[in-house]
Amino acid sequence: MLRTNNNNKRGVLTRMKTLVNNSHLFCSSSPKGPMQDHSSSETESDYPLGRGRIDISKGKTFDARKLGITSSMISGPTQYVLKLLQDKGYKSYLVGGCVRDLLLNRTPKDFDVVTTAQLMEARRQFRRSARRADVVGRRFPVCLVHIKGSIVEVTSFETESKTSKGMEKVLHSMLPKCNNKENRYFCKSTLRRDFTINSLFYDPFANKIYDYANGIADLRSLKLETVIPAQLSFKDDPGRILRGFRIAARLGLSLSRETEAAIWTCSSLVKDLNKDRMMIELNYMLSYGASESSLCLLWKFKLLQFWLPVHVTYLDEQATKEDGQASNMLMVS
Repeated sequence: MLRTNNNNKRGVLTRMKTLVNNSHLFCSSSPKGPMQDHSSSETESDYPLGRGRIDISKGKTFDARKLGITSSMISGPTQYVLKLLQDKGYKSYLVGGCVRDLLLNRTPKDFDVVTTAQLMEARRQFRRSARRADVVGRRFPVCLVHIKGSIVEVTSFETESKTSKGMEKVLHSMLPKCNNKENRYFCKSTLRRDFTINSLFYDPFANKIYDYANGIADLRSLKLETVIPAQLSFKDDPGRILRGFRIAARLGLSLSRETEAAIWTCSSLVKDLNKDRMMIELNYMLSYGASESSLCLLWKFKLLQFWLPVHVTYLDEQATKEDGQASNMLMVS
């Protein structure tokens, strides 16, 4: 009987993948559970100053080859982008999820490049090479380079994402004294990353990986941890909660205690996300082979009922029945 109920629950979760993709399923009802309400008005007190628990001043450098990464694992269009910037006198690195996936021996779905060139200068260089290149985005501008049917995203160390004055003050307080411009680039960029495992930089020309937030250690222990204190990170961008679920589900990661506690505290902020942004995150979550695990995380943290309140009620009822049946079996035995 327990097996049947589990199968029923799994079937409901599987069907939800199709249902969630329909935008008309948004529901304005507030979820139940240990959440706290947050005012939309913001003050500096929302972002207490502090350096956090990760000392980014102690960056580590690893030999990429010893970690199983070589430049041959990089897509052709991305290699072209990296080399062109390098030839023009700019430093360029792979950054974020693609480095993480390479370390896990996974094929990245895309490659992100960060460069010391100003973004408009990077665009100019690509256009001079007869490549289509467009700068898009308001909160965090990126240059989209079109090569042989592929698009490579290029960002600049000089570009800072738009965030609140309170958060800017916090990030500035966490920035250590750096002995050279390159270290300062790495430190500033690291602080603006979502999770430690996404904060790694790979220089394919020097065969080096730069780690300023213990990302490799967290990747080895399969742990999802924010770079800055989790509550600050999720207040700054509640969409990181959904992104965290997606990454954890796809890679089989566990949430750190601090991250899990902060999700409970800040999860009510997710309902205030722009609807298009929310659907993008949900579609990503359900598109890479871990939809059931992602939905389970949404259900666990009382977020699934934003979109599918009727189905969540059913799942809760099934869970209650299973708990009761398990208790009865223990009593009988």
